[in-house]
Amino acid sequence: MKIAYLDCLSGISGDMTLGALVDAGVPLDAIQEGIDSLGLPSCRLESVEVKRKGFRATKVNVVHEPEHAHRHLHHITDMIDGSKLSSDQKDLARRIFTRLAEAEAKVHGSTIEKVHFHEVGAVDSIADIVGSVIAWDLLGVDQIFCSAIPTGHGQITIAHGRVSIPAPATAELLTGIPLAPSPVASELTTPTGAAIVSTIVDDFGDLPPMRIEKIGYGAGDRDFEEQGNLLRLFVGERDDSWQNDQIWVLETNLDDVPGEAIGHCTTKLFEAGALDVYSTSIQMKKNRPGVKLTVLCSAAQVTRVEKIIFRETSTLGIRRWIASRHKLPRTADEVQTKWGNITGKVAMLPGGGLSFSPEFESCRAIAEQHDVPLRDVYDAARTSFAERSEGAGD
Repeated sequence: MKIAYLDCLSGISGDMTLGALVDAGVPLDAIQEGIDSLGLPSCRLESVEVKRKGFRATKVNVVHEPEHAHRHLHHITDMIDGSKLSSDQKDLARRIFTRLAEAEAKVHGSTIEKVHFHEVGAVDSIADIVGSVIAWDLLGVDQIFCSAIPTGHGQITIAHGRVSIPAPATAELLTGIPLAPSPVASELTTPTGAAIVSTIVDDFGDLPPMRIEKIGYGAGDRDFEEQGNLLRLFVGERDDSWQNDQIWVLETNLDDVPGEAIGHCTTKLFEAGALDVYSTSIQMKKNRPGVKLTVLCSAAQVTRVEKIIFRETSTLGIRRWIASRHKLPRTADEVQTKWGNITGKVAMLPGGGLSFSPEFESCRAIAEQHDVPLRDVYDAARTSFAERSEGAGD
């Protein structure tokens, strides 16, 4: 499966997206052909190589005649419908502009039919969005992933006066999308960039397992002191020998809680759906022995897990962070032994091969039923799986 990953260390904008796609190999002439069919006045794309904080990147500039038009959504969708873009390209372009209109309408208390675009209705913004749509289509990826989005901080001036970063429409478009902090006092993510990622991205998080084939660098206008103003685009094949996701890690240090209370808390946490709970012996201040209680859970479980820890222990605070996790693909399975069937999980190893892990409860039940050592049941289950696998390969 061909995938792409957007590394938005310095945010994302329409021109940065277009630059990264062109730098990754999408032909500018093919994009220009689609832009020409929109009927924009003398609109030409120019690609130049620039450096941002010492790193090479592609900057795509939109050159056009001066204009002072404020377009409504229907003006832009009429352009798209009358163009020579493919049906898929037209559909994606309409969806991005509709998301923009919905965000603008919400922050201004209007409707998508009545709201008029200011900056995003200008020729360069239209060209950036439609050009990016064409380029994504030509790139031909099956899935798009993206990092958390930094917005920058400070204030900017827009058509409606001074506003804090992120601008109101940008914030609306990024609702539900993970944001990242940034030390840069500037607008890193624009409404155009936010509209693009909120429409096209399948999932947000760390770089997924993949075999990188090419990398594109798209440059923003400014050159920051803190970091390169770049959008990095990875393109390659997904490596399905690994699965990845993100989990939350919550932990707290305890030095005045009985062991029974920690055991009870652990039970309650598992009942609440925690992925894992474990304790570690630690040395705390004033040389007091203590216990570090650690919980792994999904984002949806964080609030419930915290409530249990606060209620069942004496802690006054919980540390927490997001961790990236790589997992082997696995399926449930069952093997036959002379004492009965035993359930377990089969993991697919990188590069081929399978590994079978018998389930403890299944093995324990067999061991108690037949009064045999638990380790003998484990060994029998693994041997049964190995013999079955060898037979299947013959």
